[in-house]
This record gives sequence, structure tokens and C-alpha cells, in this order.
Amino acid sequence: MCSGLHASTGVVVESSSDSVVDRVYEQLKAMAVSYEFKPGERLNEGDIAKRLGVSRTPLREALNRLKTEGFLRFAPGKGFFCRELDAHEIFDLYELRKALEVSAARLAIGRAKDADIDALIAFLDRTGPDPGERSAVELVELDEAFHEGLMAMSDNAEMLRVLRNVNARIRFVRWIDMDRINRSKTQAEHRAVLTSLKARDEAACIELLEKHIDRRLDQITAAIKEGYAQIYMLAKRPLAV
Repeated sequence: MCSGLHASTGVVVESSSDSVVDRVYEQLKAMAVSYEFKPGERLNEGDIAKRLGVSRTPLREALNRLKTEGFLRFAPGKGFFCRELDAHEIFDLYELRKALEVSAARLAIGRAKDADIDALIAFLDRTGPDPGERSAVELVELDEAFHEGLMAMSDNAEMLRVLRNVNARIRFVRWIDMDRINRSKTQAEHRAVLTSLKARDEAACIELLEKHIDRRLDQITAAIKEGYAQIYMLAKRPLAV
């Protein structure tokens, strides 16, 4: 990373090229997560660079980062492609998510502070069991916030980093799946997990969490079919800038 020393403050600041790459990365990641590029679609780098107002160099850096993180795929001699909505890949990611969260919960049994557990319970109280007028996108954001808050109590920053990557890669399917989920039941399960965590009942906490996260392959396949229908029934959307 290139950096420099600010003349007047003495503070080390990132170079402008770093900030450009970060901005392009975040924009492209949002497009990839929401499938603004259709599954399997080849990305036109020249068109994207023009739309985002950047040169090819920061664009290519951002694309390579997204490829490494699993949001795009690359074919030598052909370029970058939007990843497919693949049921087996999503199923594998759900298994990874469950393994991560269960491992984190085991750590949290011994590490979580009662005050942090109470704060997450208060978060459930504030957001409530009623979905209200919230969109699926907003509901998934609340659900991710709960699970990341639970993960944070493991006091393992690397596990939390991996969970955030997994959450982003399954987010589109979760938006679709959210319409099938009973939020009152989900919130009750969240509360039960926290109650068992506060009681330091590892067996109950793990059992509740595993049951809560589990998704069968047929459930994922059905959500993906609906996702494809939504992607291709919508009029072609312009790239967000």
C-alpha cells in the first residue's frame, strides 16, 4: 500500500489511488452481490471503467480482489464473469457459515460478557419480531447484524471477517429466502440462543444455533429458481454509479 505523511498534521494518509480502488471495489461488490450483472455475464471492463469514471488500473485491482473473495470468476483469455447462482456452492457456504458460527459460539460461552449479551438482547427488543414495512433487504441487514454481533462475542476478529464474506456471498439468496421466513419465529430463536449463551449452556446454545442456520439443498434450490426469475423478468438495469 502506498502512503505518505501529511505535511501539516504528520498523519500518515493513504494515497488517492488506494481510495479509488476501495471505492471501485465497494461499487462493484454491491453490483455483484445484487446481481446487477446477470449470472454468467462477461464484464465489459471498458464500459464499467467509463461508467464509474476510473482508469483500467484501479478497476482491474478491484476486479482481482473480488475474484479472490469469490464474488467474480476469471477465465484466462476471456476476462471476468459474474458468478452463477449455484445451489451446491450456496449450500457449501451455508455449511461454512454454520461451522463458523457454532465454533464462535463455543468460544463465546467462555468469553462473552453479560453486558454484551444484554446489549444484543436489547437490539432484538428495539428491532422487534414484527417485520413492519421493512423490505427483505432491510430484514437481512438486521439478521446479519444479529449474527455478526453474536460472532463478535467470540473475540475472534478473523472468524468475523470470514463470516462477513460468507454473508455477502449468500445475501442475494437470503433476500429471496426472507419472504419464506417467519420473522417472529426467527426472533424467538435468536432470543433463545442468547438466553442459553448467558446461562453458559453450551449444548443448548449449539443445538439451537445449528437448527436455526440449517438450510436444506432443496430449499436453496427453490430460492435460486425464484432469484433467476426475478433477475431475468426485470428490465435491464443500468449500472449503479
